[in-house]
Amino acid sequence: MKTAAFLGLGAMGVPMAAALARRAATNGGRVLVWNRHSQKAHAHAAEYGTQAATLEELGQAALIFTCLPTSADVDEVIGQLETHLSPGTVWVDCTSGHPDAAHLQRARLLERGVRFLDAPVSGGVNGAVAAKLTVMLGGPAQEVEAVRGELAFAGKAVHVGDTGAGFAVKAVNNALLAVNLWAAGEGLAVLAGGGVNVGAALEVINASSGRSNATENLIPSRVLTRQFPPTFGLGLLAKDTGIALDVVHAVRGSAPVLAQVDALTRAAARMVGPDEDHTALLKLVEQMNGQEIK
Repeated sequence: MKTAAFLGLGAMGVPMAAALARRAATNGGRVLVWNRHSQKAHAHAAEYGTQAATLEELGQAALIFTCLPTSADVDEVIGQLETHLSPGTVWVDCTSGHPDAAHLQRARLLERGVRFLDAPVSGGVNGAVAAKLTVMLGGPAQEVEAVRGELAFAGKAVHVGDTGAGFAVKAVNNALLAVNLWAAGEGLAVLAGGGVNVGAALEVINASSGRSNATENLIPSRVLTRQFPPTFGLGLLAKDTGIALDVVHAVRGSAPVLAQVDALTRAAARMVGPDEDHTALLKLVEQMNGQEIK
């Protein structure tokens, strides 16, 4: 059976690689894992039955998954690994990357006989743990179909277009997350300032036309509780809203709301902190209104 490799054992990567390992255990395959901090790879191997590997050893894999913070990080790993790759290998990048980078990375890897697909994911850590992530696949249709059955961490896998399309969809999706989160925060901060019970207001909103994932899930569990658990960083959300704006500019589109939320998200990442959870975006809303949302 195929040897797969997973590079990047962050909050999402750990359960995604674990899902691959569970699949491999049933079909006689194996999963190699790598992380910049090698102790994470060894800990993953001990807990999930994967095999910690060096970059050179990853060249044994017929299927390579990456889940890193940015496309620049993927470029760095490609540079370290490309001389060890074998023709016929497929590289599936689950990073929330940049569409322009996808084209350059695919061209670079094709020179080695390696096919590259952009395949960012959505669903958060809970979705990764449950192996129910939504995967946005960009690349030639035949290549996408060839790897669809290998995505053990996916609940849904959608081919959204050619190379770069997956990254574009992910960026716009996350920009819409920021729009919904910011807009809901503004409304709730104003209501709280007027003495309205925010929990009761959310009960109404979530049974009405103003509901969103932000109002149904994120705000009740992370903002009202004041926990803001660090899962997906505010700095990474700002990176994604910036990519979404690049997508707008690439087609000479008009998206003033996305442009505004990009500016606000970048401001929040600077003022609140890039390592804070993305829901801490609303801390800037609170500062602007002099009112906590609780």
